[in-house]
Formats: sequence, C-alpha cells, structure tokens
Amino acid sequence: MTMESIGLAPSTLVFIILGLTLAAFMWGRFRYDLVALAALLGSVMLGLVPTDEAFKGFGHPAVITVAAVLVISRGFERSGVVDIIANQVLKVGERLLLQLLVLVGTVVVLSGVMNNVGALALLLPVAMRLAREHNTSPSLLLMPLAFGSLLGGLTTLIGTPPNIIIATYRGNITGENFGMFSFTPVGVAVALVGLAFIVLVGWRLTPKRSGQASTEEMFDTANYLVELKVSEESKANGLTLQQLHDELEEAIPVLAVVREDNRRAGYSFHGVLREGDILLLEAGPDELKLLEDKVGLSAIAESEKDEKDSDETDSENADSQPS
Repeated sequence: MTMESIGLAPSTLVFIILGLTLAAFMWGRFRYDLVALAALLGSVMLGLVPTDEAFKGFGHPAVITVAAVLVISRGFERSGVVDIIANQVLKVGERLLLQLLVLVGTVVVLSGVMNNVGALALLLPVAMRLAREHNTSPSLLLMPLAFGSLLGGLTTLIGTPPNIIIATYRGNITGENFGMFSFTPVGVAVALVGLAFIVLVGWRLTPKRSGQASTEEMFDTANYLVELKVSEESKANGLTLQQLHDELEEAIPVLAVVREDNRRAGYSFHGVLREGDILLLEAGPDELKLLEDKVGLSAIAESEKDEKDSDETDSENADSQPS
C-alpha cells in the first residue's frame, strides 16, 4: 500500500494519521504506547516514513535522557526520599500560604533535577495528605503543584523534554549544545516570579470543590484498605515487590509488608515474599480481582483475623497473670 495507490497527498495522510492517533488517545481503549507504535507502523506502510529511519527516533538524546531521568525518579521513590520530604512538608503547620510555599517550592526544585512529571507524581501523595489532615480543599494544593512542576522544568536542561530537544537542535545547527545550566538564569527568574504569583494570588483563583461531601468523606479510603496473605500456592511466593508489580502490569502500591508481627514499609522492603507474609495495600474490587487472578493473593477472611486477634489477646492475658 502506497500513497500513489490511495490517491491522497502526503500532507493529507499525515493529518489523517494524527487525527486517528489523537482520537485513540482520547478514547483510552488501548494502551498509549501501542497506539503510538501503530501510528508509526502505519506511516511506514504508507511510505510517509522511510523504512530505514522508522526507529531512528528511539536513539534520540531526548528519549534517552528522559528515560534516564525516569530511572532516577523511581530511585528517589523506592529509596524513601519521598517519605522524608513528606515528613518535612507536613511540619509546616495549618497556614495555607506556608503550605503552598513549601509544597510548590519543593516541586520547583525537584523539577530542575528530574523530569517535571516525575516530580509532580512524587509529591501528589504529599499534597493529598496535607489536604486531608488540615481539612483543605484538594484543588487549592493540586493546581498550584501542577503549575510549580512546569515552572521548575524551565530551570535546567533535563527539567523538561522540550529543553533537551532545543539543545539538540542547536547542536545540529551550530555545533554547540546548550549546557546543563544554560537555561538557569532565565528559568530561575521566571520560576521565582511564578512561585510568588502562585503563592500570593494564583491559589485564590482556583475553584474549590463544592457539594455536601466533606473533605474527610472525599478522602475516606478505609473500605479499600485490605490485607492480603501470601499462601504456599500463591504465585507471589518467592517474588520481590518489583517482580510482583511486573506480573500485575499495573501500579498497585504496597503500603507495608507484615512478617511475623514485624511490619516494614513497602518502599523499604527489598527481599522476597514468603508464605505467611501479609501485604497491606489500598485497592478496590477490580484491583483485588486482579491480584487474586494473576498472583494468587486473596484477602484475609474476617474469621481468620478475629482468630488471630483472639490469640494475641489470650497471650497478653496469660502474660499478665501472676505466677
């Protein structure tokens, strides 16, 4: 199949492929990477992209740099850096202006040394926790956080993919790339002005969620906090948490792992799961079905939990009896 056989101009075919790709993205029925790959293969089949250059873009410095930055972002998340930042941010108190200054300022700094989308993803749980603990409308923190991540991406070469693309293009044209901090003088100035606007004025323009449901009700997740036990026949037996995520092909964060009454946070658990381990995580009905079908993890029955609590109570009573 070629452009001549179809009878359409190359520009028309390009717009058709772009339109279909955007429609597939908006539909959300298929994975985004599969949609993008299908668009690329379609362009090759129609002769819009030369066959020998079809996958040349995967070797572009921007793609490699963004991939490396995402690896660093996951390292920050897995090493517990996010929890350290969260604990510090939560100490700012109840004043909204101070919360915004610390939260948005933190995401601006992080976006300069890592991908801005990754920095935003890392601080989203912190913002939600702040809103929940201080009974604040989430929109007053989330919208400024999003704009702060965009501002922080302006400050360094790796902060945002467009900076990398521009630097590469300049290198191809003039033979000299932009350096890591070539964007910093202008980027920092813009980021500081934007930070001041967000903290002093911007948040006042953000619409608040209206309705009868209170903030506590919006954040009520008690019904979805579950305990799953690793059995001998479970496929999760012998897997690390990372391997468990790979098997599921979906991000279901494990909050903690309980082994012989010792509880360890999910981010700090680096061993393999064993029979009898209990995973504490937040999941809905669909996620629970996925966990049971793919890795054989099932929720602990209420009778089993009651029996365990009863055994612990009897043990404590026995220890308290005088000899």
